[in-house]
Amino acid sequence: MGVFVFLPLVLPLTAWPIARLAEQHLHPRTATRLLTLVAVVMATCSMVCLGLVMVVGTAQLPGNPLPDGWSDPEVRAAVPYDEVVGKAAIPALCAVVVACGRMLWRHGRVRRRAHRALVGLPGTEVAVLPDEVPYAYALPGGRRGRVVVTTALLDCLEPAERRALFAHERAHLAARHHRFLLAVQLAAWANPFLRPLRTAVSYTTERWADEEAAQVVGSRRTVASAIGRAALVSRGTPVATLAGLAAPGPVPRRVAALLGPAPLARSWPSVFTSVFTSVGLAAWGAAAGAAVSAMSSANSAVTMFFILYAATPL
Repeated sequence: MGVFVFLPLVLPLTAWPIARLAEQHLHPRTATRLLTLVAVVMATCSMVCLGLVMVVGTAQLPGNPLPDGWSDPEVRAAVPYDEVVGKAAIPALCAVVVACGRMLWRHGRVRRRAHRALVGLPGTEVAVLPDEVPYAYALPGGRRGRVVVTTALLDCLEPAERRALFAHERAHLAARHHRFLLAVQLAAWANPFLRPLRTAVSYTTERWADEEAAQVVGSRRTVASAIGRAALVSRGTPVATLAGLAAPGPVPRRVAALLGPAPLARSWPSVFTSVFTSVGLAAWGAAAGAAVSAMSSANSAVTMFFILYAATPL
């Protein structure tokens, strides 16, 4: 395996340029899907390689349940600096698993609490809570999910802005934005180098919903006004994977984008064929990084399998 086992751990750095440029130059829908795909692929590859290194480190510990042959010099030689790296991978992988598990548990707990808070309310698509705290978010679950909004926030908005609010939240539910957000959250916990992609997807999902709301309402300025007004009085959403109109983030950038022309919808092939643009170069760089990560992790996994198979006593 050699140094190839370490490449997926650092190759997410190649996706940093596209994370920033996608926010600025790609349609939010395209940017969200592209960045999420890259983040998931790179996070999976880094987890695979970290697990392989951990196996080598665990086999060196006295009293471990692994076969004795797995601690042979031939196995340790597959990983450079196996004494240090192998043992360091054990707490690293444990920390990643605990962090991802804690994040999933917190996400599930918030969703369960949110659904319990709606018990007794009419089973309509929009749930209005009599709360003095202004907030709104899209709550997934069931066939279509529900839009949750408080009376305090509705009182702060004009009728046209309320329509923009509901259109925005419905767009989150229709496009299943919570899945994109959850995927990049887990990817960022799996590899901290993917955090810029998590931040970018949090922004592009909101921009995606902004554009969908603008088409429904028929006025980009109305949506911009609703976002600005809601951001001034709202606390956002209860958890990062629940999308909402006033979600934390660069609200001024969203408002400025809505006050400008609508972004052009570009398909993925057109993004990659624009080789001589900054976006095209960044997209190719991220794609190359993801491809090399996949090949490196696959090569390392296959190589380690045959090494361990040969070292396992019959």
